Amino acid sequence: MNNHSHDTAGVISQFIFALPLVMALGFYVFAVILTGRRYKKQWPIYRIAFWILGILCATAAVIGPLAERAYDNFTAHMVSHLLLGMLAPLFLVFAAPMTLILRTLHVTHARRLYRILKSWPIRILSHPVFALTINVGGLWLLYTTNLFMMMQQNIFLHILIHAHVFIAGYLFTMSIIYIDPIPHRTSFYFRAIVLLVALTTHGILSKYIYAHPPNGVSTVQAETGGMIMYYGGDAIEAVLIFILFYQWFKATRPRVSGAPSKQPITL
Repeated sequence: MNNHSHDTAGVISQFIFALPLVMALGFYVFAVILTGRRYKKQWPIYRIAFWILGILCATAAVIGPLAERAYDNFTAHMVSHLLLGMLAPLFLVFAAPMTLILRTLHVTHARRLYRILKSWPIRILSHPVFALTINVGGLWLLYTTNLFMMMQQNIFLHILIHAHVFIAGYLFTMSIIYIDPIPHRTSFYFRAIVLLVALTTHGILSKYIYAHPPNGVSTVQAETGGMIMYYGGDAIEAVLIFILFYQWFKATRPRVSGAPSKQPITL
């Protein structure tokens, strides 16, 4: 891809990425204002902060200097991968967007939406094994085949893969730690096993990248990118582990006799 084509593709892809990000931020703020008028209890400020942080992480990964650098620098690409596929989804899940939507909608529409959440397609999408498969499986496919080099040369593939990385990362995060309502819940024990598998396979892939650079990537950049993926991924997954076990502890600790039952634990 020549420099002119590269610049044109960069502008187009950044515009396509910017539109949903701006809309997501706008809709969330609008929903917060709307629910604030309807209920006396205001939507938590920290939830808003998490949403903004998530949007900023996703934006930094696909728009601006880092995104431009990621076209021809694998180290920058791996930083953007962590921001887009792991850190941004983590912040956005903490922001509890589905809870906000259900709180904002009229009762009739909220019930309809909840029925949709209970449907079998959503059950599949929100299942930890499915989320693990498309998340980690997609990364193995990207970095162990010619797909990475093809992505750098085709704008449509570039946009599609980045969208997949984000969506898969979000689905995996929300399937492991339950912040929003999840009608089809799996046990803490099962989710802990899935998270352990994810951590292991993610670590193995980062070591594979270190030893076997993807096509078109220099050895030096592959080694640096592999280390960023390994240590950065471990740091973010450590947060997931902490939250999961914290929720597990809160849900299973003995209750004082006669104390009122509590609602499902959320962050």
